[in-house]
Amino acid sequence: MPAHDRTSTPSVRRVGAALSGVLLCAALAACQSSTTSSDPDASAPRGGDATQAAEKADPVRFALGVRNAQAVPIGQPVELTAEGGELTEVAVTAADGTKLAGEVDGGTWLSTGRLEPGTDYVARSSAVRSDGQEVTRPVRFRTQELTLDQQTYPSVAPLAGETVGVGMPVVVTFDVPVTDKAAFERHMTVTSTPAQPGTWHWMSDNEAHYRPRTYWQAGTDVSVDIDVNSVPAGNGIYGQESRTVDFQVGDAHVYKVNAQTHQMQVFSNGTLLRTLPITTGKPGFTTRSGTKVIMEMFDERRMNSETVGISADDPEAYDIDDVQWAMRLTYSGEFIHAAPWSVGSQGSANVSHGCTGLSTADAGWLYAMSRRGDVVEYTGTDRWMTLTNGYGDWNASYADYKAGSALS
Repeated sequence: MPAHDRTSTPSVRRVGAALSGVLLCAALAACQSSTTSSDPDASAPRGGDATQAAEKADPVRFALGVRNAQAVPIGQPVELTAEGGELTEVAVTAADGTKLAGEVDGGTWLSTGRLEPGTDYVARSSAVRSDGQEVTRPVRFRTQELTLDQQTYPSVAPLAGETVGVGMPVVVTFDVPVTDKAAFERHMTVTSTPAQPGTWHWMSDNEAHYRPRTYWQAGTDVSVDIDVNSVPAGNGIYGQESRTVDFQVGDAHVYKVNAQTHQMQVFSNGTLLRTLPITTGKPGFTTRSGTKVIMEMFDERRMNSETVGISADDPEAYDIDDVQWAMRLTYSGEFIHAAPWSVGSQGSANVSHGCTGLSTADAGWLYAMSRRGDVVEYTGTDRWMTLTNGYGDWNASYADYKAGSALS
């Protein structure tokens, strides 16, 4: 054999023997570690075992309890759950940054705040996975769109900051009918300082009034909170906006009119200031007896008989452009106003078409001290004021008035 073959053979054997020894030690070591339970590291994951444990953990899936996450109804709570984990926290924010209140209870998050229509929300939700790891993911949804015909807007009287008379009711008018009145009334509150008991009364599906048991105390501060935004109004209608209005009650002005004696007594805070001669409605146009409240005031006002059902060709027709110091008392057209044409009858006869006429000087004096909400109490006729003809709220007992509440 060539010399190089002989000299290379022992070297190859030595390398092979050394490699065999290493493999044997490795095999023995492996055998010992797999069979010895006393090994302190026997239960610890090795190498890829941690990854395998994570892969075996249940995946977490956050779910909204709705069919369409792009048209979530606003009239019911939002429900969010975590499948495959324990829900720990949810924070929901609208696109404008407004937070939606809610709480986790029994593994489910339920909203307690009200949703805005046509609004994008993000629910940042956290849950603990089966392997103890916390998982946080965003869940996005959008609320249903609503047309104006599906929303009702509350207009409130008195106006914010207005000073009114002691007979002024709170008047809330809705531009779309409310059929679930109880749901709305639960979110309509009136508070007064000093405190005075009062109640709501629904005049119709579109109008609710509030009055105290007796006339407001002079100097009362009143706060009205119509918190109906997104509240179901029935028939697929929702409150469009919430309103808060604060107003004040001024001096107690009460005017007592006697249609038989043709006199008006003017009281302020219980003190008789003056007695004024007046005229009221003649036969066929009898002025209503009962309690009325000044609704509107005009320095001048055109008075046309056609607005109260008297045609232009009727012998009783009238059309006067500039009647001064006019204060409306009823929807049907009764006013207190200056009537210089009837001064000769004021204090002695009833000659009007239902209004209360005074001299221009007396009407101007009364107008200057009056405000919306002042009370005018009429006696002496057999025709009666009704609850809905203007602010007729005081023509029912408190018990009967309270019966008109949706929560009574």
